[in-house]
Amino acid sequence: MPSTRKQTTTRINGKRVRIVTQNGKTVVTDAPIEEWRMQAAQVRRLRGMREYAKHAGEAGPGKFTLAGDQNAAKRGPKARTQAVAAGLTSGEHDVRIYMWPGSLGLIENKVGKAKLEASQETRHPLLAALGFTQQAVIRSTTEDDAANQAETLVRGWLAANDNQHAVAEKIAADVGKIAA
Repeated sequence: MPSTRKQTTTRINGKRVRIVTQNGKTVVTDAPIEEWRMQAAQVRRLRGMREYAKHAGEAGPGKFTLAGDQNAAKRGPKARTQAVAAGLTSGEHDVRIYMWPGSLGLIENKVGKAKLEASQETRHPLLAALGFTQQAVIRSTTEDDAANQAETLVRGWLAANDNQHAVAEKIAADVGKIAA
């Protein structure tokens, strides 16, 4: 007799659970975190950093701002058609980190060991080929871990940007001395 498996995710007493029924046996386990919750935790954490710039007057060395996407959001046929026509592109990263002086970091979130989708397998290398090489996949199963990883990643990117800018300024100063 072939195996029959049915899986659903629901809430019981306010907690997300996964119910799997197979061959007459039912097992209830904790459901994995929803990816959007990881992203929301990251955005809250990153916006709370002193390096986060809320407006142009705060922009400068060591500063960043961010934007998030919900490309995977569920949409009806009409809303999907409108979103695609307006430029929504499958495979885009979940969070974009805009860093001074004009650097872009891209964060993709995955729950646990989830694989990249086919559109991401195509889009991410395309962006790298165009020069957007600061890309990372954050794999997590909790909001706090996702936020910690994002903060550590962004702090590393900011430090690297500051170092590159300092080197460029030194080279420019040295070239100025040679020309004088």
